[in-house]
Amino acid sequence: MSTHEQIEGELPLYALGALDEDALHAVENHLEGCAVCRGELLRLRGDLGLVGLSVRVAEPPAYSRARLLRAVAREPRSLRGKSALTWAAVFALASVVLLAVSLILWRQNENLQNEGARLRTQIEQERSSTALARQVMAVMTAPDAMHVTLVAGKVKRQPQGRAIYSPHSGGLVFLASDFEELKPGKAYELWLLPADSRAPIPAGVFKPDDKGSALVLMPQLASGTVAKAFAVTVEPESGSTTPTPPILLSGGQ
Repeated sequence: MSTHEQIEGELPLYALGALDEDALHAVENHLEGCAVCRGELLRLRGDLGLVGLSVRVAEPPAYSRARLLRAVAREPRSLRGKSALTWAAVFALASVVLLAVSLILWRQNENLQNEGARLRTQIEQERSSTALARQVMAVMTAPDAMHVTLVAGKVKRQPQGRAIYSPHSGGLVFLASDFEELKPGKAYELWLLPADSRAPIPAGVFKPDDKGSALVLMPQLASGTVAKAFAVTVEPESGSTTPTPPILLSGGQ
């Protein structure tokens, strides 16, 4: 332990006047050159003042006072002065201990109050977050909820496709949206582009409905084929074995 830490630990006893002469001189010498400890000493003295104002001195019972006086009267006169001095020292030491304990309890109570306030604030924040999450979920799952997609005005919507594919099983689901209606005899065709650079594999022909939407659901694909990308072209409605340029949509991981 450093000298500074040792002196800092003795500051409460110094503030209470309970140090012996050697320790007293050591603390005073340290205080002359340490502004941090001087500030801590001022704070401790302020705390002691508050404790002194808050501590109520209990009045001893009358029968206890009478017993003490009778005991003093029975002592030899030569010992009364020494006994009085001894009792004074005992009362002084008891006062110091009482103040020290009161100070410690007061500081602990203050810390507990601060921690309690912090926990209450945290609980209120969590309650607010939970309430907001419940409100959001209620809106999203409400029977009358409107699901609206906002787009820029006077801008032609672009076709989009979302492919969900499992190489292990060969299962494929493709969702198409905002596709234009094609001329008679034409259709869109989906292609799987293998990761091993083999030729594109046909993955289903589709035509959009009047809203531009279409679905390709579980076409017959060999399991174990790893895809690097998917693409869409315009082909005869009967489908093709190779893609016909240009590629309208493409995407991969």
